[in-house]
Amino acid sequence: MADTTVEAIRAELAALEDPRMREVNERHGDDHGVNLTKLRGVAKPLKTDQDLALRLWATGETPSRLVALLISRPKAYSAADLDAMLREAGAVKVHDWLVNYIVKKGPHADELRVLWIQDADPVVASAGWALTADAVAKRPELLDLDGLLDTIEAEMKTAPARKQWEMNSCLAAIGIHHPSLRARALDIGERLEVLKDYPTPPGCTSPFAPIWINEIVRRQGS
Repeated sequence: MADTTVEAIRAELAALEDPRMREVNERHGDDHGVNLTKLRGVAKPLKTDQDLALRLWATGETPSRLVALLISRPKAYSAADLDAMLREAGAVKVHDWLVNYIVKKGPHADELRVLWIQDADPVVASAGWALTADAVAKRPELLDLDGLLDTIEAEMKTAPARKQWEMNSCLAAIGIHHPSLRARALDIGERLEVLKDYPTPPGCTSPFAPIWINEIVRRQGS
């Protein structure tokens, strides 16, 4: 689709807007009403197109930015580019896709993990904790796991919601992937009770760390 323009894509996305879906999404911090399966359908024929991705991102519109992330080349961004993009991401889904689809797959994940986890903005810090949880499983040699548990124990209970969620994910990752620290991770989760009463649909695993850890360990037989 070499003749596809930003305006044509914006129009295609606008035609997919559903007021009822917008209402649901806005409750979760997203300012659009486009079904994500249909949005992926818009992105699929565009394949990878870094120039178009940059032009779509520049619109500032959430659906266009989500398409931009789907057609981006993760290695094309500098650490400074990604830092700026995260700070202007706004919508929760844009933030999540940027971290998971671009940062984690690019060469700057560890650099940005260290930078973001210390940030005073809890939304930026949440990205640092998400990258840290990923590193717990894949690159633990880069981390001070005991130190992370110290920080989680001291700060998670009172952390802002998005930062707290990712700290909890990190706690669960430590308990799941590092048997020598599992008892401590379980103990911290039990005492802090973060997300203990989180509503969990049938068939899904609770995000409460002790339940999460024990269930995944059971499945893995480890």
